[in-house]
Amino acid sequence: MEFMEKALLLAGEAAAEGEVPVGAVIVRNGEIIATGRNRREKEKNALCHAELEAIDNACKKLGGWRLPGCEMYVTLEPCPMCAGAIINSRIEKVYFGAYDKKAGSVRSIVRLFDLPYNHRPQITGGVMEEQSAAILTEFFKNLRNNKK
Repeated sequence: MEFMEKALLLAGEAAAEGEVPVGAVIVRNGEIIATGRNRREKEKNALCHAELEAIDNACKKLGGWRLPGCEMYVTLEPCPMCAGAIINSRIEKVYFGAYDKKAGSVRSIVRLFDLPYNHRPQITGGVMEEQSAAILTEFFKNLRNNKK
């Protein structure tokens, strides 16, 4: 799956810089229009999630806050903040890789997209799940080993 592979490459870039390895890609009409990756550590900002960066870049490219016809591919299930941004930006479909049992807010902990908000994106979880989970597992394993 081409778009999730690109998201995984972005996650790898994040990991190489000491960031939790999450990458996001926004696609419209079969073309990548924006990307994002975690930058919380570098920017010292809790808002610098991959999904938010991708949404910000897509809004700038398309010239508005609504992203009609757009799909997001992200390596980790969105947290509540990112799920809210997805709803507010009107992204139509979300494909995510690994499930997040600690903060996942579209399937694991809560199902924000199932609540009666004014927009409900379609969701597909577990896309390239093994690869998405593996990069996270490896990152946190290395982080623990480096602390010893």
